[in-house]
Order: sequence, then structure tokens, then C-alpha cells
Amino acid sequence: MTKKLLMGNEAFAHAALEAGVRVVAGYPGTPSSELIETIAAEHAAGRAQGVHVEWSTNEKAALELLAGAAYCGARVLFTCKQVGLNVASDALMSLNYVGVKGGTVLFVADDPGPISSQTEQDTRRFAAFAKVPVLDPATPEQGFAMMKAAFDLSERYHTPVIVRPTTRIDHASTFFDVADETEARPVPEEGFERDSRWVIFPKRAFEAHGEIHERLRAMAHDFSADPTFAQFNPQFEGGVLTAKGQPADKVPAAAAAPIPAQAPTPVQDSAGLPRPRLGIMTGGVSAAYAREALRMVEERAEAEGFVVPPYRFMQVGTPYPFPEEAVERFVEGLDQVLVLEELDHVLEDALLAFAGKTHAPFDVRGKLTSDARDRGENDVDDCFARISRFLGLSCAGVPHAAYEATEDAPLPARPPVLCAGCPHRGSFYAVKRALAGRPAVLCGDIGCYTLGNAKPLDAVDTCLCMGAGITMAQGFAVAEPQKKHVAFVGDSTFFASGLTGIVNAVYNDHDITLIVLDNATTAMTGSQPHPGTGVTLMGAKKPPVSIERVLRAVGLSLVMHANPLDIEESVATVQEAIEYEGPSAVLFKSPCIQLKRPDFPVQVDASRCTGCKKCITEIGCPGIGFDMDARGPKSGSRGQAFVEASLCNGCRLCVQVCPFGAISASAEPACGDGTATDARAVVPAPAPEDVLAPEDAPAAAIAPADAPAAPDGSRSEGGSHA
Repeated sequence: MTKKLLMGNEAFAHAALEAGVRVVAGYPGTPSSELIETIAAEHAAGRAQGVHVEWSTNEKAALELLAGAAYCGARVLFTCKQVGLNVASDALMSLNYVGVKGGTVLFVADDPGPISSQTEQDTRRFAAFAKVPVLDPATPEQGFAMMKAAFDLSERYHTPVIVRPTTRIDHASTFFDVADETEARPVPEEGFERDSRWVIFPKRAFEAHGEIHERLRAMAHDFSADPTFAQFNPQFEGGVLTAKGQPADKVPAAAAAPIPAQAPTPVQDSAGLPRPRLGIMTGGVSAAYAREALRMVEERAEAEGFVVPPYRFMQVGTPYPFPEEAVERFVEGLDQVLVLEELDHVLEDALLAFAGKTHAPFDVRGKLTSDARDRGENDVDDCFARISRFLGLSCAGVPHAAYEATEDAPLPARPPVLCAGCPHRGSFYAVKRALAGRPAVLCGDIGCYTLGNAKPLDAVDTCLCMGAGITMAQGFAVAEPQKKHVAFVGDSTFFASGLTGIVNAVYNDHDITLIVLDNATTAMTGSQPHPGTGVTLMGAKKPPVSIERVLRAVGLSLVMHANPLDIEESVATVQEAIEYEGPSAVLFKSPCIQLKRPDFPVQVDASRCTGCKKCITEIGCPGIGFDMDARGPKSGSRGQAFVEASLCNGCRLCVQVCPFGAISASAEPACGDGTATDARAVVPAPAPEDVLAPEDAPAAAIAPADAPAAPDGSRSEGGSHA
């Protein structure tokens, strides 16, 4: 064993490997992506023996592949983010009815905030909908233990099991003792055994539904009584003691602050000590926040000499099925329970249902009563304020302000923008120029290119979900045929969820123009490879799947190419495509700036700059600024544009946009020595020169599999689920 400082996702990868996982598949999506990348790195280094790992075309493909391996008895692991589970839901709903043989764990990372996602979807709700057990860690360490336990639970009950961390758990770092080498559990000698249960006919589904209910009841008992799982639902009691360390009822009246009227009067137990009447129930990372907040409350109590009333605390780490036996012990004697959780009121609903079922006398406070945040992330300061009020410590001699979370001064707005030199900027600009003000609807998609909606580009009118832009454009075309309809899609999203919509456009002859933004990677989640790169996580180099050939194979007659960094060529190409009646496509091919060597930065000629700001207002590159104090012979007192050389990678879009020839290439490389930036994927995408090669470039042109592993990419979804 070796002690390592690991991110939560990296630790979960090691836990799965130590549990003997044999097949791992998923689709990139922050905050989940690093798990698969870690397993791929361990496999490439020879430390993870017998494991197969892959980025699948999308989440549905990944889960169905894993189902086949699980039917053989292999331990399997699926990864995605919360919205990715939507894509895999068809397979998941049936898989629980059919059941599994090998341990099947679904690692689904939720994104409260949302920080990098379309929704704040709560996977605990999805677990209940699918009738699949879910484990909800409060810390990376607990998640490490849950990952191992989940495989055992899956095999015990022949059910898929969800492990649901959130962003702060996924990306927090701490030390772990991990195995130096791991070996995947062998597939049982009998392998796949033919049986009617593997075929989901209605009669079998009816029987399986009853079996699901039976095993959920059994699992709920295990979550309360089996030490392996009961450890994830810890309880403890606190409060009562004063700064002098004496029980509250033993402290002289002058030394103890009175318990406020709104706090229940403590009931004494057989030892004469107050029994809790207040309870705090938490789930996920909110349990860690609440425990820290309670520590702060008790430190303040000790410092100021007042009483913290008795309370009982419980973390529910197994929210579905709800561990009612453990909860029954928790609520005994309580009058009120405060529930702190992210995102939906899942525990609150379950506790209310339990109270109704048992005719319990306690009140439940939380999101539904406005005693907890109803969206976004919780934090320690907010929990501190809410717990203090719940315990009645915001009055009665204790200054109310002392228990309110202090707010920092607001930070300057920092809206997300396309990177300096991003080829998507040229693509959007060319499309807008080609339309020349004609009525049009521009349908966007999920990825870096969603940022095309921001001014000054203002080139994205809709964004719903992955692949939806293609089919939405068809709906617009039917409803408003007098307009032009354009759909943008990234190269990774094209393969993940674009093909169905494209086939529909061809089949029904919808008059749309498809713009494929091919930057040779899944950029926004950390530059993962995809079918169009020909690179796999197992190190194999395959011929890339050609987007053009796919488009022509499904029936598109007009498929054109353009370099998005050449404005004149791009505008002319898009104009021809949008004038074509019926479905057409333009492929913009230029590598992501994370994959290419920067060119010389451009510079502004002060003698030519007029201060018109067109370089800024036309393309909005963050590498271009404006100095109001600069003076020149043509700009006068208007100020002048300038280029920040450390940001500029020499794409030269601004050179083409400037109407006065005031911007030109300099003689110094953008990064000092002109060295290429590191590729950011565990297995790199193609080299830039290969991205722009002919469609029939040989597989040998793909970048080598032994290129350096990449650091974490903490962005949402460049063609992957954000």
C-alpha cells in the first residue's frame, strides 16, 4: 500500500480497482470525468491488471456494454454526470428488472450549483424512480468505502447500485492508502449462463417488479442493521455542556444562559441529564458542512459561556431505500428535526412519509418550510446560521448577528467566454456574416460552443440538451419556413447524440444547415478522445470515424469544408450551404488551442489604429483589450486597442477583421519559446496536423498513445454532458 494525495474521483477509481472491477465505461461529463481517466492511467502504467476501460460513444452505449459484461459475472463500473443518466435511463430501467450477475455500480456525479451543467437534477430522485439503491457520501473517504461496499451490495441482491457523489466530493483532495497494483476479479468459470430471466417479457417484468420490492425492503434493513452499510448512517448526540464542561442542569443560574423559549425544554434521562428534543438530519456533503457548523457553534458557546441545547445528529448515507429502522432510533423523543441536504428535499420527503406512517409527533423543517436552501450548494456558513437559529441561539442574550453568515463583498462579474484563439469564434462569426441579417434561428448545443450565445457573437438562440439543436432546427423549419435554420454541433456530440436527428432531417427532407464544429477533442470536459479521433483509452490507435463519410452515408448531398480561421473562405462556404434547399452541412475543422502549438502573437500598430474597437465588438476575443489613455495619429483621444501577448495564440482572426490594417503578426512566439501546450487527455487526441489532414488519412497519423497524461479538466462539456 502507498499513501497518496488524491482527488475524490481518483480515490474512487482506486477503490473500484481494489474491489476487482473488470470493465469500466462511461462518457465524459464534469464532475465525473477523472475517474475513468485515472483507471486508464493505472492500466497504461501496468498497475491495473485485467481491466478494460473505455470512453463509449454515449452513456446508453456504455451501460448496455457493461450489462453484457455483468451478465457474464464480471464486476463493472459505469460513470457519468447527473444529466448523462438521462441518456442511459432506458437501459437502467430495464436492467433493474432483469438483474445482474456481476457487481454493477453506477458512479453518477451530481452538480449542485449548477457549476457546469444544464440542470440541478438530483440522482437520488432518479434512483427511487428506477427502484435502484443509492449511496450518498459525505466525504471522499466515505465515498471510497462506499464504492467497495456497492459492488458487494450489487452482487448480494443482483441489482445495479448507484454511488452519488457531488462536485465538492469529486474534486476535494485528501490522503488515501491505495494498493500498488490491482488485479481484476476473474469472470466466473461458467460465464454467461443462458436463462429466460435475461429476456424481459411482460410476464417476467411483472414477477421482477415484486422481487424488486422485496429486495428493497431487505436492503433497507441492511442499511440499518448490517455494520457494512449501517456505518454510512452514523448518529451522535451533542450540546448540553457549557463552557465549564458541566451538564446544563447542574450549572448555577448565573453561569448558564437560559435556553430560549422557542427551544423545547429538555427532558431528563435516568441519569438526570437532558435528553435531546431537537434533531439534525443531513445527507451527502451537507453532513460535513453541518458537522463543521456544529463545531463552530459549540466553540462559540464555550467562548461566550452559554448553553447549547441537547441535539441528536444523523447522516443518511443510504437515502434509498430509506433506512427506517435507523431513523426510528434517531427520532425517538424528538420534537423537531432540521433536514439539510443538496439538491431536492429527498430526505425531507422520506422523513415526512415516515412520520405519517408511524404517527410520530415531531415536526420536520427544511426546504419545504424555507428553513434550508431550496437550490444550489449548501456551505458551512449557511449551515452555521440555520443550525444556530434551529437550536434557538440567535437570541436570548446571544447577539443575533453573531449567528448570521457573513457575506463577502461581491466579486467582479466574470462571464465565461471562448478561449482566445478558439476556432469556434471564427465559425460563429462566419455564419453571422453569411446570413447578413437575414431572418434565421441559430440552434446551439452542449459544449464550449454554447458560449457562442454571448455578445458580440450572439450566434446561439437555443440550447436544450445534447444533440437537440439538430432536431429543434427541423421543428423551427416546419413552423417558420420563411427563415433560415442553422444547427451547431461539436464533433464529440455529433457521435454521442447527433446521428438520430441528422437521419431524421434526411428522411423528412428538412431544410436546415448543419454546422459541425470539429476541434478534434471533447474540449470542455478535459480534452477526452472520441470516435472521430481514433484514439482509445486502451492505447489502441484506430482509423478515425469520418464525420463527412457518415453524413454522406446517411444521405446528405451537400457536405462542405472550411477553415474557421479563414473568414473569407468560411463566409462563402456557409452562404452556399444555407442557399441549398434541403439538409446541408459545413464541417469547420481546426484543433482546440489546448492541442496545438501557438503561433506568433499579433500586435497593434499604434500609428494605424483608429480606436474604432471593431476588433473587440466584432469577435470579442479576450486577448484584445482597449487602453482609453493611449494616443495615436489616427485614434486621437479615443484610445487604442492592444493585444495581450500572453493570451494571443496567433489565430489572426482580428487581423482579418480590422478594416485599417492596424493588426499584424509579431516576430515573437506566443508562449515565449513557441513550445506546444500539453494535450489534456489521458490518451491524447490527434496531433493538429492530423486534424486538418484529408478525410482518408491513415491510422498511423494518430498521435502516439504514450504521450504524457493530462491534468484535470474542470469544465462542463465540450460535446460531453456538462
